[in-house]
Amino acid sequence: MTTPAPGRDAPSAGEGLGARLLRFLPGRRDFDLEHLRSDLLAGVTVAFVALPLALGFGVTSGAGAAAGVVTAIVAGFVAALFGGSKFQVTGPTGAMTAVLLGIVAQYGPGALPLLGVAAGLILVVLGFLGIGSYIRFVPWPVVTGFTNGIAVIIFLQQLPAVLGVPQVPTESILLLAVRTVRTWSADPGFLPLVLALLTVAVMLAWGRVKALAAVPASMAALVVVSLVSLLPVFGGVARIGALPRSLPLPVLPTLPSGDGWVDLARAALAVAVLAALESLLSAVVADGMTVGEKHDPDRELFGQGLGNIAVGLFGGVPATAALARTAVNVRSGARTRLAAMVHAVALLAIVLFLAPLAARVPLAVLGGVLMVVAVRMVEHHASVLILRSTKSDAFVMLLTLVVTVLFDLILAIEVGLVAAAVLFIVRMSSTFRVDPLDLAGSDERPLMTDDDAAALERVRDRVIALRVEGPIFFGAAERFIDQMLKVDKGIRVVILRLRKVPVLDATGATALKALKERIARRGGELVVSALQPQPRNVLKRMGLYDEVTSHGRLEFASTGEAIAAAVAIASREHANPEPASA
Repeated sequence: MTTPAPGRDAPSAGEGLGARLLRFLPGRRDFDLEHLRSDLLAGVTVAFVALPLALGFGVTSGAGAAAGVVTAIVAGFVAALFGGSKFQVTGPTGAMTAVLLGIVAQYGPGALPLLGVAAGLILVVLGFLGIGSYIRFVPWPVVTGFTNGIAVIIFLQQLPAVLGVPQVPTESILLLAVRTVRTWSADPGFLPLVLALLTVAVMLAWGRVKALAAVPASMAALVVVSLVSLLPVFGGVARIGALPRSLPLPVLPTLPSGDGWVDLARAALAVAVLAALESLLSAVVADGMTVGEKHDPDRELFGQGLGNIAVGLFGGVPATAALARTAVNVRSGARTRLAAMVHAVALLAIVLFLAPLAARVPLAVLGGVLMVVAVRMVEHHASVLILRSTKSDAFVMLLTLVVTVLFDLILAIEVGLVAAAVLFIVRMSSTFRVDPLDLAGSDERPLMTDDDAAALERVRDRVIALRVEGPIFFGAAERFIDQMLKVDKGIRVVILRLRKVPVLDATGATALKALKERIARRGGELVVSALQPQPRNVLKRMGLYDEVTSHGRLEFASTGEAIAAAVAIASREHANPEPASA
């Protein structure tokens, strides 16, 4: 996932702006007309899947169904053309809607176009800076908890439409759900609920019939239940309403005044981070569904940025890559980015010719479709595996899920990453060990000659060898020092075997220096064996290598050499004893 696409290198700091820009622009290698038929069929299939989702997420975000469709068309085309994945399909998504819900509640839907442009600019900058490859550092439990939390949010967002209750914008999804249920309980109406349940039933039944697999279940439910809703008994249910018969003309968004810039910047950063995370994670999944395909993460951020800028100019809502639509695109036989572009053109054709019919779709039907989508988003298998793995991974997943639902999606990612990092540090520090090492070795692998062994017997009480395993870093340095304090004061030479110490940080290097000084105050020496490249480089960069190893004299490649040197040092001290300070 982190390697650039074939023939396209990641931008380097020494390149000019023009050279960098050329790396992100589409070229002939991005298209292959040999697969035109497969891409056309895949694109049309995805369009039928995307239509109900675009309508539903547009309504749920508070911007309206028309804004959702405009977003799917504009962002879908631009991001596919400039993005770094062959299969990515972009549009309004549940994760983004969950973020936009609070923004609309605070600033109104008129703030969304400007938010899209600002977030798009941030994504373009992130792409140019090469940030895309760092997505691999997001742990799997964080991603799973985040995805499951979004599924819960999407499901709860549909309650107003499913129960036929007017949606009042609020920043808390749980508060929205509670208010909706209370309002419905005071004056229950069952017609919208019947349509939603019928939609769910059609989707589930449709997917069980293999002969009907060519038509997406969501589109089939949308058409079938919408036709049922034309019966007189359903005359009063809320519907999408009039849709435009064409795309709106691009218009520059209204700029905020006063302190609005600060609020916009915060919201735009949150939207950009979410768009980056969801898009790159979706691209990783798409790569896994194919053979030998790798996306360019930095170019993907660039394409998502341009897509959001274009959406903002056309009055849509911020968009991101959609995992469900991307998966349908791959499974439908897409071979190039042309399929996602065809999906956008097909949606535009629907707007041009079928807008009056789409206007008759009940909101409850869209709610039923999105509830099924939400349930299917829950990663059951991944969640079970994580719960069975370690307590720390299970805790991180559940914590991320809870914070996602109760508070904020970006906060959930931050909390999840911090929790995962802290627990990883604890886990790594627990692997750190310091054990005594037999100076003579074993019969199978002796560490010294017979002559050295005889010399050792005379100074055995003055020499100790310790085998250190695991990274010596800030999480384990205190334990390392505690172990060293237990060394008997009569010991004059301490041998540290560091072959299994792959990592040393500044705290660990300082601990080695402190150990060297403590032994020196006793009049003794510290001998180091099998020092690995990374720890050696850290010591040299910090200027501590000469002090810890006595200018390299007491660093040895093998433990046997280190023991022989230690015996020699102890033997000289034994022959010429000097008083040592405590």
